[in-house]
Amino acid sequence: MIDELIACVAPSILGRSGSIFYSGRRAFTQPSNIYILGLNPGGCPIRQASDTIERDLERIKADDRENWSAYRDEVWEGAPGTHGMQPRVLHLLKRLGRDPGEVPASNVVFVRTRREKDLHLEKNTLLPLCWGFHEKAIEQLGVRAILCFGGTAGTWVREKLGADQCIGQFQENNRRRWTSVAHSNSAGICVATLTHPSIAKWDTPETDPTELVLSVIDQSRPSTR
Repeated sequence: MIDELIACVAPSILGRSGSIFYSGRRAFTQPSNIYILGLNPGGCPIRQASDTIERDLERIKADDRENWSAYRDEVWEGAPGTHGMQPRVLHLLKRLGRDPGEVPASNVVFVRTRREKDLHLEKNTLLPLCWGFHEKAIEQLGVRAILCFGGTAGTWVREKLGADQCIGQFQENNRRRWTSVAHSNSAGICVATLTHPSIAKWDTPETDPTELVLSVIDQSRPSTR
């Protein structure tokens, strides 16, 4: 299954700085009703020029760590799983009762850019080159709910899936009042556009979107009738 996914990655972007897999082989080779998508890898494409998409593919093929998560096991700063949005994503997954190493996670676009506005300039080229991988993953893994980090990631995924029916929302209980919102398409696949965990403290009750995600997962279950 992993080889079929890798085959969907466009050759034209293999040499670009970036990455695909934020969880290991197990997450991408067994059924999962949820799929986590950020927008694109952060960092600097010049300083990290050698960290190419092709190198990421070679790593996933050679890596013997079946159960692995970038949010739990990578050292971003300090101890593994403790920096930036890592503990917030882990909090959400813990509340969902999910093993981070068994939940497929990636980015909508695999190419690294320094700023989001740089990515927008290449959207019409890069999004189609990356979407084939996601389309295959959704199909093969049986994904029913896609959890997107931030408005741009959610908008782009909704656009590709035709998810335009609003099925729920969560508004932060603070002065900021930012909103996470969920939509469904005609096939019942749901897209949850969540506040970005690099900014929103998902691990505090006022800003925790877990109840919305639980509702989305419940609504996305295929009908047994």
